Amino acid sequence: MNIPVNEVQKYLKGADYPMDGTQLSELAERNGGPRELVEALRGVSTVDGPNGVMKQIREHLGGRSG
Repeated sequence: MNIPVNEVQKYLKGADYPMDGTQLSELAERNGGPRELVEALRGVSTVDGPNGVMKQIREHLGGRSG
């Protein structure tokens, strides 16, 4: 999956943290997120914000972080 961070956040628009992977994946799906992202989000444990999401799914994103 090669999705830039800003695109991930676009698909998570409207998130009301804390949220778990099921909630995040459903939100991303409603926001038109690609299937690969929706699947990656399902494995996320409960997070308090976007940084927590990115920390848990960064291995699924293409490219390098930092």
